[in-house]
Amino acid sequence: MHKDVIVVGAGISGIAAGYNLKKSCPNKSFTILEARDNIGGTWDLFKYPGIRSDSDMHTLGFRFKPWIHDKSIADGPSILEYLNETIDEYDLRNHISLNNKIKSANWNSDQSIWELAIDENNETKNMTCNFLFLCGGYYSYTKPHMPSFKNEDSFNGDIVHPQFWNEDINYANKKIAVIGSGATAITIVPALAEIAEHVTMVQRSPTYVVSGPSEDKINKFLRKILPSKITYFLIRWKNILWQSFTFSVARRYPERTKNKILELVREELGPDFDIEKHFTPTYKPWDQRICLVPDSDLFESIKNNKASVVTDTIAEFESDGIKLDSGKIIEADIIITATGIELNSFNDIDVTIDKVKINPNERLTYKGMMLSGVPNFAVSFGYVNASWTLRADLTCEYVCRLINLMDKKGVLCCAPINDESAYGDDKLIDFNSGYFQRGLHMMPKQGNKAPWKNYQNYLKDIFVVRVFSINDTNLNFYNNKK
Repeated sequence: MHKDVIVVGAGISGIAAGYNLKKSCPNKSFTILEARDNIGGTWDLFKYPGIRSDSDMHTLGFRFKPWIHDKSIADGPSILEYLNETIDEYDLRNHISLNNKIKSANWNSDQSIWELAIDENNETKNMTCNFLFLCGGYYSYTKPHMPSFKNEDSFNGDIVHPQFWNEDINYANKKIAVIGSGATAITIVPALAEIAEHVTMVQRSPTYVVSGPSEDKINKFLRKILPSKITYFLIRWKNILWQSFTFSVARRYPERTKNKILELVREELGPDFDIEKHFTPTYKPWDQRICLVPDSDLFESIKNNKASVVTDTIAEFESDGIKLDSGKIIEADIIITATGIELNSFNDIDVTIDKVKINPNERLTYKGMMLSGVPNFAVSFGYVNASWTLRADLTCEYVCRLINLMDKKGVLCCAPINDESAYGDDKLIDFNSGYFQRGLHMMPKQGNKAPWKNYQNYLKDIFVVRVFSINDTNLNFYNNKK
């Protein structure tokens, strides 16, 4: 079977790709291949208590599909419902094939096509396409980061990673230890604390944590007097500009931003809480993603003595809990290892050109979307300093413009030209989060100048995609079919 475009993944990016292809490339055939048995990506994979967005839904939602609910910080099931509504509203379900896992993708230069080997319900089938668009996210769905701890086998209770949460787990009136301090830990701790006896967040080092309302008062007011689409547009842009402003201020005035964040935490927890030890990171704000606490839920759990934070390193597991290097014992019936994700660059696909394997780390990223020297190939990689969807939407628009430009030029192939002068030591993204540092060796590099820089700036990217010409000297348009 052959398609003009094959999209990998039926999560946020894949759904955005389907919408944009139907709208902007109506004459192109496409299919969205999803490896799992349901759509939704992250929002179908994670089932742990409290799973929610860590960005507001006016920017995490699609530009073309208004989020019309009061909650700006939404729970996982609500987001999954929104994604299903989008699929049905824009008639995309017939374009999605579930349980289709691409194992390998080879660019055949002679034929100018991608040759795909696909596992469908444990049977191998083959497909070809002219353009391959990876929208399956940036982390492994099957292999989270699982550090080993001394004497794990001695623990008598359950050890659970949130990525593999079992909804049958009974944690009512249990003592729970959550290892980690990132977005997952910050989310799951107050949710568990609602019915657990006590939840202890065991962190090696603190993360910046900021509280915010789960409902946007301005949004609620405007929805009473304006049509939903206009309200959504206005709130979306309010939030985009606010995110951009606060990020730039944090980068320009890191110490002032740090002091303000800590002041807010101090107001939440009071003067007697050890903010310096438990909520003061060693890095600057936005060197890692700042964790959002909706409606102060984490702080309320701590103040109500339903949750606590311990900052220490783990010596070993014991039969009834965790022993820390300080000698303190954290008693636990359940241990949750919120220890992070594992990056992957090609959605676990073995990507080759004429059977020669592509190593992403040896390639430059072109506008954060394509790879140097790789034809008819794009990757959706969202923002780490703002909502994922903002970037995903732009990438999908760009891919459609590129496909249409190829048709206008009458060519079958387009690839960014490898620019030796652009190579530098820059990593893909200027972030020092553990999962980024662990996975940098498998990610593309960014260059030292445009268009090889990955700016992570929506206001810049919107001009690149929607305003400026995409027909530049860094792209090679050609025919190579024999």
